Formats: sequence, structure tokens, C-alpha cells
Amino acid sequence: MAALPTDEQIAVLREQGFVVARGFADAGRVAALRALSERHLRDHVAPIEYEADLRYPGAPESRQAEGGQTVRRLLSAYGRDPLYAQWATDPAIGQWLARYFGETPVLSTVHHNCVMTKHPAYGSLTGWHQDIRYWSFSDTDLVSCWLALGHETRANGGLSFIPGSHAAAFQPAQFDAKKFFRDDEPLNAPWIARAVCPDLEPGDVVFFHCRTLHAAQGNSSDRVKLSLVHTYHPQSCHPLPGTRSASQPGVPLAG
Repeated sequence: MAALPTDEQIAVLREQGFVVARGFADAGRVAALRALSERHLRDHVAPIEYEADLRYPGAPESRQAEGGQTVRRLLSAYGRDPLYAQWATDPAIGQWLARYFGETPVLSTVHHNCVMTKHPAYGSLTGWHQDIRYWSFSDTDLVSCWLALGHETRANGGLSFIPGSHAAAFQPAQFDAKKFFRDDEPLNAPWIARAVCPDLEPGDVVFFHCRTLHAAQGNSSDRVKLSLVHTYHPQSCHPLPGTRSASQPGVPLAG
């Protein structure tokens, strides 16, 4: 069972906007989740987002182009299989986030709630961004839980984070029209220079704030990288009525 968060880990999450919890999921669980994900990936079990749908740098031009059936995300993980639902609502995650929020955490079934893939071929680059950019809630204190289902490094498209960026007051001009943090803006250079990419072992988890700038390179290895990610908000924070964030009910977690 995953250990309870320490005061130091909660402080790191608050101060730098992300924290790594080593060995959070045991090897048996990781193996079962990876096998399930590989099967859904192989069989193209819907709903799916393809790399060609977003057309980030390195992605195929269309689903009909070479590599056009390369999967980016297996969507709606919570409703996809009981194994995913059990992980998303695991009491250990509930205990961690209750400690951070100071109240009951609620799983968003709209945002993230997916298996992220990064393929060696046609796996696109993901520029610097904050996840909150397209989300609509009464507050912006949301946290995602990223579970590595295999080894993750910069070389195979592991996440890089910019410490402290979750607490910064950036100007609109520092982002492009799609709300990516511009790497050609001189004001952004000192921030990007601070980026770190933690190496993750299977079963490691990263808790990161929805305002923390993060990015990922392509995958130069010979194996698909798989990660399971879910987003949570405190019970007192509500999705705004009429927005996509409110389109499906959340799931409160027991601690």
C-alpha cells in the first residue's frame, strides 16, 4: 500500500507545483494496468484520441495519412474498465489529496481521466502549457495524479516541469494563440531554463498542480510509453455551469 504523504512532500507540492511519490503503486497493479492498456491500445477500444486529431509537431497530417491511426490517448478511463476506476478512486490517492486540499477530493471524469501514450513513431511533441487553460472551475487549485506504467525519461517523452510556475502571474503575451508558453519569448527563457524532467520507475506517481507548466518531447525509444492520469479538485471547488468541465459528474474519494 502506498505510504501516506509526509509534511515535506506536501510542502514540495505546494512550493514547486509538483512532487514525485516513489513506488506508489505495487508491481502487480502496474502490470495489470499496463496489460489492460496495451490490449485496449492494440484493439483500438473507443473512445480514443489520435495524434492526427491534434496535429502537434511530429503528428501525422490526418487519420488517413501514414501513421494516422497512432493513438494519443485512451479516453474516459474511469468508465472504460473497473481496473481503471479502482485506481482513480484508490483510498491512497484520496488520503494524499485530502491532506493537500484539506477536504474531500473529487475526481473529474471530464479532464484527463485517460491513458496517455507516447509512440516511438508519430508520437508528437507537447509544448509548454498549463492544464487549467481550457478548464472552467470556481477555483484553480486542481491537482493531477500521473502514474508511470513503465520507465519514463526525457528520452522517451517523460514529462518535464517548471518548478514554481504554478504560482507565477504570467502575462497573456507570454503565451501563443493556443495558450502554449512561448519558447521564443525572452521573458520565458529564464523559466524554461529551470525545467526538470524526473526519471520515473513503473509505479511512481507525480502529483502536479494544474497551473504548473509542463511539456514532453518525442519518444526516441523502441517501446510505447504508457501513463495513467486523472485530475482532482476539492469538494468546495465546482465546475462552472454550462461549461465542458460540468458536462459529467465528479466522483468524491474516500480517504
